[in-house]
Amino acid sequence: MDRSYRIMVVDDEEDSRALLDELVESLGYEVETFADGFEALAAIKLGFDLILSDAKMPGMDGFELVRRVRTHDTYDDIPIIMVTGLNTKKDRLRAVDAGADDFIGKPVSRIELRVRLKSLLRAKTARDELKEQRDELEKKVQERTQDLRNSLRQMAEARRVAHEAHLETLHRLAVAAEYRDECTGAHVTRVGEFCGLLAEKLHLAPGEIEVLRGAGPIHDVGKIGIPDSILLKPGKLTSEEWETMKDHTTIGANILSGSESELLRTGEVIARTHHEKWDGSGYPGGLSGEDIPLYGRVCAVADVFDALTSDRPYREALEPDEALEIMEAGRGSHFDPHLLDVFVDNKSEVLSIYQEYKDEPRLAERSPAYLNG
Repeated sequence: MDRSYRIMVVDDEEDSRALLDELVESLGYEVETFADGFEALAAIKLGFDLILSDAKMPGMDGFELVRRVRTHDTYDDIPIIMVTGLNTKKDRLRAVDAGADDFIGKPVSRIELRVRLKSLLRAKTARDELKEQRDELEKKVQERTQDLRNSLRQMAEARRVAHEAHLETLHRLAVAAEYRDECTGAHVTRVGEFCGLLAEKLHLAPGEIEVLRGAGPIHDVGKIGIPDSILLKPGKLTSEEWETMKDHTTIGANILSGSESELLRTGEVIARTHHEKWDGSGYPGGLSGEDIPLYGRVCAVADVFDALTSDRPYREALEPDEALEIMEAGRGSHFDPHLLDVFVDNKSEVLSIYQEYKDEPRLAERSPAYLNG
C-alpha cells in the first residue's frame, strides 16, 4: 500500500465496532471508532480518508450523518460506505439519496469490504492528486500573476518617472528660454496651468488635457534663437527687428519638430501658432478663425492673460479684472470668442492659479515685447 489511509468507523453497538475495527485493520488501514454520529461529526476535522458508518443508530442515524457531512465544504468529498442490515431497495436508495457512495450489508464480508474500500480509496486518491495539481497550478498562476502585476507596476513606475523627467526637462527648457526675456520661471508654469484649465472646461480627453498642460509652457522656446541685441533691447524695436522677433514662433516649432513625443508635437503646434489671431492679423502664418489649431488658440488666451497680469520693466502688472477687460476688447479679433468666454466664465479658477503660482518678478530694462505685438 503506497500510503496509510485513516478510516472512521461509526457504530452504536460495541461488538459491531470491534468487529469492523478488526476487519479494517486486517486490511492494512488505520482505524478510529466512534459510538454515534455526534462523536463522528466532532472528530471529522482530525482527518479521515473514508467513513464506514452503521445506518441505524439512536440520536443521529447514519443517513443524517451522511447528509451533514455532505453539507460541509471541507469534508463533502470524503467517501462514505453505509453498513446496514436494511437490505430493501428503498433503504439502499435512501442511502444513495443521503449522499453515501456505497453500502455493504451485515454481516460484513472481509472480501467485499476489501474490494469496496480499495475502490473508493483509489478514486479518492485520484481526486486528491487532481486537487493538489489544481491547487498547485492555481498557486503558480497566482504567483505568476503577481509577478506580472509587479513587473507591470515597475514598468508603469518607470514610465511615470520618465514622463515626469520629460516634463521637467521641457519645463526647464521653457524657463531657459524665458529667463533671457521679461518673464519669470513661474510664467511658464502659469501658462501651462491656464492651458490645462481651458482644456478641462472644453471637455477634452484626460490625456489631451495633460498633454496641453505639459506643452503650454514651451510656447516661447524659440526665443533661444533670437539675438540678445533684439530680445534684450531696452527701447522699442524697429520694424526690421520686430520681424526678427516674430521668428521665435517658427524657430520654436523647428526646434520641436520631428519628434515622436506627443508632448513635443503639441509643443510644436503651440510654438508656431500661439501668436496667430482670430481675425487673421497674427503671425507667422496669418491664419484666421478655426484654421488656427485649437492648441494655439488656447495658448493665446493663457499667454496674454499672464503677460498682462505680470510685472514688466515697462509697466506694473495689471489687476486680473483689468486684464480681462482688455482681453474682452480683443474678443473676435485677437481671441477665439468661445475660448475667451470660457476663460472669463471660470474666472475664480483662473485667479486661483494666478495666486498659487505667483512669484517675485525679476525687473530689468527689457523690450516691451507684447506691446510690439
